[in-house]
Amino acid sequence: MPGCNTQGLVHSLESFGSVDGPGVRFVVFLQGCNLRCRYCHNPETWACGCGQPWTAGDLFQHVWRYRNYWGKKGGITVSGGEPLLQMDFVTELFRLAWAKKVHTAIDTAGEPFRPDDPAYLAAFDALMEVTSLVILDLKEIDPEKHRRLTGKSNENILAMARHIADLGVPLWIRHVLVPGLTDDEEGLRQTGAFIASLPTVQRVEVLPYHTLGLFKWQKLGIPYSLTDAQPPTDEQVRRAEELLMVDRYPG
Repeated sequence: MPGCNTQGLVHSLESFGSVDGPGVRFVVFLQGCNLRCRYCHNPETWACGCGQPWTAGDLFQHVWRYRNYWGKKGGITVSGGEPLLQMDFVTELFRLAWAKKVHTAIDTAGEPFRPDDPAYLAAFDALMEVTSLVILDLKEIDPEKHRRLTGKSNENILAMARHIADLGVPLWIRHVLVPGLTDDEEGLRQTGAFIASLPTVQRVEVLPYHTLGLFKWQKLGIPYSLTDAQPPTDEQVRRAEELLMVDRYPG
């Protein structure tokens, strides 16, 4: 059972986040991720077992100092890397926040989710009890395309989305649009239909591909396979938003 002394490995902290949930957010980026997304803009967060150690109690006390900036809509977002790799730590951090009535959001790609493991599901449900919002990055709807894009399949990720909706936890869905890679119309239609089947989705966002993280790949000496990829045009973004039925989700 997690407690205030539960320790996590943190990559970095952002005091005034504005794109990782509603309002002004204090964003905690955790270390470690099992996906190897071809367009990842934070490859330095992939490695597990490193990062700055924090206990949940100490980190919450640090975060709590910024509460006057959050207003009525803001709060705490835990991102990564992949926050579900450090689930006990996030759960305890959120329990401390929940006790202070702080809005809590988790930004995840869902890869660690294990739908057939009862002990894991119990721990996951405990996290969801103190989570105000899940921001889920749906990278590809087709399992094989997802594997080629990230190195992993996505059946468990889609199962996680359904499970979160069944629990009644609000969802924001994000999709990174890479021309020639994640923009095929049939895939976007299927993704839109899947999203429409989730009753707790409040918002859907299309995130245009960019190369702002390319220098990190180069610095780390990791080969980058999308050297010829270009950011989508405004028209390509609008078309993706139509296929994903973004207008249905005003939240």
